[in-house]
Amino acid sequence: MSTPREMIGENEDAAPVEMLAALFEAHGWTTEQVNDEEVSGEVPGAWTTYQVRGIWRIEDKVLQIICLPEIRVSEDKRAAAYELLSRINEQLWLGHFEMWSQGGVILYRHGLMLGDDGMLSLDMAQMAVETAISECDRFYPAFQFVLWGDKSPRGALDAALVDAAGEA
Repeated sequence: MSTPREMIGENEDAAPVEMLAALFEAHGWTTEQVNDEEVSGEVPGAWTTYQVRGIWRIEDKVLQIICLPEIRVSEDKRAAAYELLSRINEQLWLGHFEMWSQGGVILYRHGLMLGDDGMLSLDMAQMAVETAISECDRFYPAFQFVLWGDKSPRGALDAALVDAAGEA
């Protein structure tokens, strides 16, 4: 298996979609380059396999990282899920969680503003993907507690953060 540095080149930056595709491939993760502006990969986490998407907005020089933990919220759980999302987002420094109004899909989203050259370093790509997976892993149990365990959003978040702290 090649490393991303071998695929891109030592100390080389690359176009964002190209860099993410090389990173996914180097890790052996299933990857699909949707088009010149989007790449998708399946990345294993602690709780599930996440779909991680990189979407490049060339006109804004922004790479959007989206991580989908395959959580759908039923209509009857939406109010509790929105409260949980609000509580979770208070804990985050980078990115945020949201729920798409169509289908109730939970996702993590973060935008990286790149320089005028629009290039992405390997270290930045690795950090962005690792952060997305880490945050999804950290809060995945809270979603489970609310959606399937009927815990309150506050109780679910408290339990998830205590459980995560105990895993180290």
